[in-house]
Amino acid sequence: MSNNELSSNKTNWNEKGISYMNEQNYEEAAKAFNAAIEEKPKDATAFINFGNLLGAVNDYERALIFFDKAIELDEHAATAYYGAGTIYFKQDQFEEAAKMFKQALVEKLEEADVFFMLGMSYYQLGALPHALANFKRAVELNKSDVDARFQYGLTLAQLEQVEDAVVELEEVVKLAPEHADAHFNLGVAYAYQENLTKALQAFEEALRIQPDHALAANGRKTVSEALQ
Repeated sequence: MSNNELSSNKTNWNEKGISYMNEQNYEEAAKAFNAAIEEKPKDATAFINFGNLLGAVNDYERALIFFDKAIELDEHAATAYYGAGTIYFKQDQFEEAAKMFKQALVEKLEEADVFFMLGMSYYQLGALPHALANFKRAVELNKSDVDARFQYGLTLAQLEQVEDAVVELEEVVKLAPEHADAHFNLGVAYAYQENLTKALQAFEEALRIQPDHALAANGRKTVSEALQ
C-alpha cells in the first residue's frame, strides 16, 4: 500500500467530531476531538472544535481554556477569538466579548455573525453608535438576517433615527411576519411619528401573535384612547 493510500484511509477526527456534534452526540464528539488533539497536539483546530463543543454543553470555564490554548498555538486563529467572545457574551462579560470579536475581525473573520455579536456586545455596554455600525455591517453582509436587522432597527430607534428605524422594522416583518417584538416596536415608532392608526394596527398585530405581550397591550390602550 502506498503512502497516499495510507493517508486517504486515515481518520479525520475533526470532521468526525463535527459530524457527531451536528447529531448532538456530544460524548462521541468529545472522544473524536480528543483523538485529534492526541494526533496533532500543536494544531489549534481541534482545540477550537473542543471549545465549541464545551460551549454547546454550557461548560464555559473549560471552553475558554481550550480557546486560550488554541490562541496560544496560533495567535491568528480567528475562530478561536470568535468562540471565546461567544462564551464571554453568554457569561455577560461584554467588554471581554467585544475585545475577542474585534480581534476575530482583525484576523479577517469578516462575517455577518461576528459583526452581529460585536454589535450585541456594544449594545449591552450602552455604546449604541458602535452597536449601530456593527449591526449595519451585519445586515449588509446578510440581508436576510432577521435578528441583525431587528437589532439594527431597534438601535436606530433608540438613537432617535425613527424614519430609518421604521424602514428596517418594516423589512423585519416582511422577512418574519410573526415577529411580535418587531410589530410592537413598529407601533412605538409609528406613534412617535404621530401615525396613530398604523401604530394601533402594529400593536394589535403584536398581540395577535403574542396575546400576553404586556407592552403591546399598553401601547394599544394608550393609542386607542388618543384616537377617541
